Amino acid sequence: MKSILQIIVFCVISTVTAQDSFIIENVTLFDGEKIIPNTSVTIRDGQIEAVGNEASDIDIHIDGTGKFLIPALTNSHVHAFSPLSLKEAANAGVLNLLDMHGMEPMQKFMKSQQDSSGVARLFVAGYAATAPGGHGTQYGFEVPTLEKPEDAKQWVTDRVTAGVNHIKIIVEPWKNTISHETAKAVIDQAHQHQKVAVVHISKAEDAYQVFMNGADGLVHLWWDKSMDEAQLQAISVRKGIFVIPTVLTSTLMHEVFMGKSKDEVVALEMMLLNEIKRLHEAGITILAGTDPPNANINMGTDLYKEMQYLIQAGLSPLEVLKSATSNPAEMFHLKEIGYIKPGYKADMILLSANPLESISNIDQILTIWKEGVAIERY
Repeated sequence: MKSILQIIVFCVISTVTAQDSFIIENVTLFDGEKIIPNTSVTIRDGQIEAVGNEASDIDIHIDGTGKFLIPALTNSHVHAFSPLSLKEAANAGVLNLLDMHGMEPMQKFMKSQQDSSGVARLFVAGYAATAPGGHGTQYGFEVPTLEKPEDAKQWVTDRVTAGVNHIKIIVEPWKNTISHETAKAVIDQAHQHQKVAVVHISKAEDAYQVFMNGADGLVHLWWDKSMDEAQLQAISVRKGIFVIPTVLTSTLMHEVFMGKSKDEVVALEMMLLNEIKRLHEAGITILAGTDPPNANINMGTDLYKEMQYLIQAGLSPLEVLKSATSNPAEMFHLKEIGYIKPGYKADMILLSANPLESISNIDQILTIWKEGVAIERY
């Protein structure tokens, strides 16, 4: 098995090359927080050294006139089962993937490869917390499950020992599911280990309950009905919570796999977009994520489609850029990524068109750098 994995890596992952030092001049910059027109960005040994102040000892200068520079993107909900997926993501400028349920041994292997220049980094939940026979157990690999709140302490300890970055919980009543008491016990244990706790839900009532029980975020938006206004206001009192709506996934799953009519899918889409608007207006942070490979969604360019949905929900282009750059970094406590500021990794995308004029310009990519190394795209 080890030799096979080595062959796969040799074939699909480029090795790390020397990090360049260079300056991008006269560029419009989105630094993860704000727009800075006609500025320069100095990169030295894979890190951002300065914004606006050029170093005198660097000879490589890149003309950014008429171009737009943004941080590399983050997809906040994926399931990565192959090193090929890391390559596919990086090719689209998606250099960070937040995995929400998978095989821990494979995840550990893929994380060991992520310093290579042509692949995305992987941040993982390991196995999701689910009930025997519950959602997440149907994919052909063994999953450790929970039956009662007392199981939470050892279960979370095992995930932490496996090296997870965050904890994922499944409350899905369409199958056998853990109770809200057990979900709360997992949330509490995750927080004791300083881990972000996120929850899969599909119902508005479950969303309300897990947020009131301390969940940091949702990895899907509910799709059964609109949330009661009083419940929405109650959860919005909490600071630092977030939702990953996965509109693309929900609409495709209902149309392709659940046999819904086009009219039903259109109605669902309108409801989801309205709920995103309500969440955003209530001050709850929105993150962009697509849940690949579900519904045959890819790891890279399909994230642009989700960003377009957020525009339709009423977020501004600047807010949508944050949903796929700085917001994930803040919500998941990811260090040195999500911004183009001194001290951060030089993970950047140079665009030929301004995404603030149209978010569809996010695909007008000239160059992608990972830690200062230009990625060879295919």
